[in-house]
Amino acid sequence: MSVLKTGTRLATTSFAAIALATVAPITPALADGHGDHAHGDMAKGGDLTDLVAQVGIPYEEFELENGLTVIVHEDRKAPVVGVAVWYNVGSKDEPTGKTGFAHLFEHLMFNGSENAPADYFQYLQEMGATDYNGTTNFDRTNYFQTVPRPALERALWLESDRMGYLLGAVTQEKLDNQRGVVQNEKRQGDNRPGGLVFYEILDKMFPEGHPYGHSVIGSMADLDSASMDDVRNWFRDKYGPNNATVVLAGDISAAEARPMMEKWFGPIARGPVNNPAQAEIPVLPEDIRSVMKDQVAATTITKYWPVPGITSDELTALNIGASVFGGLASSRLDEILVRDEQLAVGVSAGNFDFQRVGILSVSATLKPGGDLAELEARLDQLIAEYIAEGPNEDEVRRAATSQLAGTIRGLEQVGGFGGKAVTLARGEVLAGDPANYKKNFDVLAKLTPADVKAAMQNWMTRPSFTLVLEPGERDATYEEAASVETEEGAEEAAPADNTIAVSVERPAPPIGSLATLDFPDIERTTLANGMKMTYAQRDAVPATYVTMSFNAGSAADPSNMRGLEDLTMSLFDEGTADMSSQEIAEERERLGLTIGTGGGADRSTFTLSALSSNLTPSLELMSSIIREPAFAEADLERVRTQTITGIKQQLKSPQGIARRAIGPEIFGNDHPYGASSTVESVSSISRDDLFGFKDSWIRPDNGEVFVISDRPMAEVADALNAVFGDWSAPTAAKGTKSFASTGQATAGNRVILINRPNSPQSVIVGAQLTGLDASDANYIDFTNANNSLGGNFLARLNMNLRETKGWSYGVRGGPQAQENAVVYAISGGVQADKTGPSVAEMIRETSEFLTTSGVTPEELERNVAAEVGELPGRFETSPAVLGAMRSNALYNRSDDYYETLVEKYQSQTAGSLDAAAREALDVENFVWVVVGDASQVQGQLEELGLPLEVRELPTEE
Repeated sequence: MSVLKTGTRLATTSFAAIALATVAPITPALADGHGDHAHGDMAKGGDLTDLVAQVGIPYEEFELENGLTVIVHEDRKAPVVGVAVWYNVGSKDEPTGKTGFAHLFEHLMFNGSENAPADYFQYLQEMGATDYNGTTNFDRTNYFQTVPRPALERALWLESDRMGYLLGAVTQEKLDNQRGVVQNEKRQGDNRPGGLVFYEILDKMFPEGHPYGHSVIGSMADLDSASMDDVRNWFRDKYGPNNATVVLAGDISAAEARPMMEKWFGPIARGPVNNPAQAEIPVLPEDIRSVMKDQVAATTITKYWPVPGITSDELTALNIGASVFGGLASSRLDEILVRDEQLAVGVSAGNFDFQRVGILSVSATLKPGGDLAELEARLDQLIAEYIAEGPNEDEVRRAATSQLAGTIRGLEQVGGFGGKAVTLARGEVLAGDPANYKKNFDVLAKLTPADVKAAMQNWMTRPSFTLVLEPGERDATYEEAASVETEEGAEEAAPADNTIAVSVERPAPPIGSLATLDFPDIERTTLANGMKMTYAQRDAVPATYVTMSFNAGSAADPSNMRGLEDLTMSLFDEGTADMSSQEIAEERERLGLTIGTGGGADRSTFTLSALSSNLTPSLELMSSIIREPAFAEADLERVRTQTITGIKQQLKSPQGIARRAIGPEIFGNDHPYGASSTVESVSSISRDDLFGFKDSWIRPDNGEVFVISDRPMAEVADALNAVFGDWSAPTAAKGTKSFASTGQATAGNRVILINRPNSPQSVIVGAQLTGLDASDANYIDFTNANNSLGGNFLARLNMNLRETKGWSYGVRGGPQAQENAVVYAISGGVQADKTGPSVAEMIRETSEFLTTSGVTPEELERNVAAEVGELPGRFETSPAVLGAMRSNALYNRSDDYYETLVEKYQSQTAGSLDAAAREALDVENFVWVVVGDASQVQGQLEELGLPLEVRELPTEE
């Protein structure tokens, strides 16, 4: 008999699984003035226990007779269900000589099972699934998707088929193909600046043979050695139902879920239970130091300490301690090293927790021209002071409230990488309790500075590993794979008995009538300052989102001052008439508030994300930032340095190089959508230029307001009027933009090769300017036509270069819509020795699609089903609805635009989609930019027979 348990649990990604790149000591987005700034806390004097009480995920848990654990959270706000399947096995459980196998097997799980033999992404799209993927880390392997409620049983059939009936569909050809895909995923990561850092961290911090001592993606040699016997044994030993947990979160109850789970998963036989590898927290015998060189713009120093894992009593204290020291916008390292002393252009601190161990890191990126010894000495001094003194009460409360407020806002999402389903699954699989996070937050509500100080003293006084990453040529060489390739049409290399007959026939259940999208009702009013306000009510969480959008964006930059908009937006919250940047950061954190500056090419935006209980003080802070920026010279010079460092880093990244190169080829340097900012242009911007931009563009007669809130429109409008009602436009003339040309600036059908030596992978971008207008009612025909060519995983470009040939980790093609132009771009990374053939395949696929091989009936049926089915899931959260409201305004669409799409999709034909694609695209209009090692790829590209221009890497000055 199954045992029923009930409990509560929270959804947050604060302690979520670590992405490998995050550990690498590269300061992210140094020049990104458009990203959200750090989170904040709640109102002064608020009780953390009140916030903790708002963070809960009620659930019911039962177990099938075969040992499968099932957890159900009921959330009826949208007709969707998040499905998360977690297997209790990760890379730490791999035997010697089989590194990377857990991740390789995860890839194979998407290549079809006995009763669902096609690629799993096909079935997911047919269901209208959103937020679907699979991931592997040290501790677990998971698969997840969010599906419309009528498709839930189909999703359970699909997941149960690969849990119980996989091996008959696995062939040697599939194994070889996915081996190649994974090896290209490894090349893609290794090719990035700092891409080899994580290997060094693991090598130095963990002794030989330690379960966490090798990377999740594994070595090329071990991937080459993976055999069909390995596949069979891994499946039989690790993927039994009693080694798995399934979480359903959304429009479903436990009573409704139980018969479905018993029907589809119940017949699967028990298997062995993986006992996760035990792993001691490593103890370094002494301080260790490494110096690495790579294509980075500035030197970064990072210190790492081994710490306990997710079940440790000290986990919460370590997390908050790291946040106070270097995680918050107001952190001590930000205040001292970046703002006050300006020894660094970026800092960070974090605690990355795994099941058995964790890694606590503190990082600083040297200001260009600075002295590394001086920065390191000061960093060491600040670490010692922090360990000795600990944080104060206000710092702990701000960090705790910041985390809790973000969690509350995140409670809307049921699926995805960090939704409720994943949160419950992580607690169950890794900590033995779905409500593990509730325990952590209960600790958080009572956490004291003394608790944090004690944890820091316990772990940060032990020997550490210091890694210095500095500009220069890499010392290490790339590890390459053996040549393993399955020729098209060739016989499979494996013996015939490697294919097992279908053991049980399990027809797919039908998908019920899909729920239609019920987009929130839109209301409008005009504020006292003349700004139009567009509003929608969502009451799933007690939060309010406000975006003030101004008709500016990077297109407002003068042609001789690229980067002005970005730099100005970055400086708005760096100080006001009455507050310093430090004080602004602290106040945001006390209020549990984020204020992000952003926008894009056409709009400049300020987006507030606040607890509704703190709405008025949050708006008051937002008003000060928008209306009263100080643009102090010291802040300007500091942010300018960060921005320039970011530009230089973009010029080290193959993706950044390609993106910067393609714009001028499509639009020309003088077009508003053309050239990017440069070191020279950003260096020329003065404080007066910042005020000039503000007065011309950031003004009430040039903007509008978008709001999502659980509070009624009248209440929100009153709050906005009380704070912004007296804001009037300056006497200066409002800014104007000039889009002089709509034609492509330069001829297509040519290749530009940018030489980046020693690149194991080439980044390819092919783009052209279309004649499309995103405001046109028929634009949707082209976007769905593109789903056959490049728009999703199953599109021809990706299936060819990734799934058939195994030359790439992924290739996509799609429109990039702006207010006054639509560019179509194909992009992807491919292994260096297949660069020329990959471009040839991209051209061939596109040419055939536009001439002889348009949208097939099967593609039409699948893509229409996917687009219709995905609509409810696309607008599950308030930020998603807010973004849709802004898009509707930008492209002059009706309020019910998304609700009208179902009829439009269902009226499409293969002929109408072909016509839309052929009108928009011409295969000979593509300009191809390739960033790769010219010594390896130039000859390949010459064989294409297209005009070829070879350039060296762009200079930084």
